[in-house]
Amino acid sequence: MKKVNKVVLAYSGGLDTSVIAKWLKDTYHCEVVTFTADLGQGEEVEPARAKAQALGIREIFIDDLREEFARDFVFPMFRANTLYEGEYLLGTAIARPLIAKRLVEIANETSADAIAHGATGKGNDQVRFELGAHALKPGVIVIAPWREWDLNSREKLLAYCDQHSIKVERQNGKSPYSMDANLLHISYEGGILEDPWAEPEDDMWRWTLDPEQASDTPAYLHLTYHQGDISAIDGVAMTAAEVLSTLNKIGGEHGVGRLDIVENRYVGMKSRGCYETPGGTIMLKAHRAIESITLDREVARLKDELMPRYAQLIYNGYWWSPERTMLQTMIDESQKPVNGEVRLKLYKGDIKVIGRRSEDSLFDQGIATFENDAGAYHQADAQGFINLNALRLKIAASKGRRHDQL
Repeated sequence: MKKVNKVVLAYSGGLDTSVIAKWLKDTYHCEVVTFTADLGQGEEVEPARAKAQALGIREIFIDDLREEFARDFVFPMFRANTLYEGEYLLGTAIARPLIAKRLVEIANETSADAIAHGATGKGNDQVRFELGAHALKPGVIVIAPWREWDLNSREKLLAYCDQHSIKVERQNGKSPYSMDANLLHISYEGGILEDPWAEPEDDMWRWTLDPEQASDTPAYLHLTYHQGDISAIDGVAMTAAEVLSTLNKIGGEHGVGRLDIVENRYVGMKSRGCYETPGGTIMLKAHRAIESITLDREVARLKDELMPRYAQLIYNGYWWSPERTMLQTMIDESQKPVNGEVRLKLYKGDIKVIGRRSEDSLFDQGIATFENDAGAYHQADAQGFINLNALRLKIAASKGRRHDQL
């Protein structure tokens, strides 16, 4: 066991991290600093201060990171139209590099030589926290209690609290799911979801109405884009966090953003999770719409080819890697002409793009029209285009390489 003088703990004030705070003191005989982040999870974070004080913690950090989270992490990710394994909008994964960053900053501010987290040894979050910490503070000591102790059940954790007079809330009606929430999403794992054949219970969902029960009146949204980011909704200028909060509310009211998937964790196992990402689902649809008229064809295709790699980097915890930074530079450069407006129609879980326009649009109605194009496009030129592209097919066929006979 390494000698630790002071450790910064990612602290929620819940059962696990309350036990960890005491366990760190007793096991490592070190001073503990707590850090609680408000990422828009929808619950008060200030009560964590009193809970930490009750544990004898002297240095307590509670930070409102909602704007930084949306502006510097969520928005850059959505410029790439990011989806992991074709579906997951990375709501949990994208929050971890910010938490790791702030843990390291506080460690530097308080002269701590270690950080600690409450992620288990089975999940992705341990990897994300620790890769971020090592990238930002080489040599930092990382303590992951779930990989060291034998308190591997809720019953054992509660018994530890009784033994050490740790006050925690004991909710008889505790959710059967493991949940994570922030401004981008809320996730559900565990319970009946561990059976991939079982349908999620109706009362599990917290942010979105059942699409079947949503309003019979559709909602219309008018989004304004500046260099790939939404800057206004229905003509009202908003910050990144305000955009996401507003879209979450509207999308949730119309049943937008539910997802039920089985994903491949970085640590090797498959995991079934359910997600509610109403604002992010709207953002993805709208962003692809504004890009459809403002991006060059080959730029758009190159982005689509690289997106799965970019998504995998975020999912696996490599936000602070040089390759993610390189890809981000390319993505951000592509977004300079992505300006304009998109109109959407939301109805019972569905999102339809009903309009898009931009001063930077590459859509030329004079060329695309089926009416008289006044000579802008010479249709006879298409014959030579087809002949050249058919040449290799003709040659192969003449040599007997008929692929319909394979």
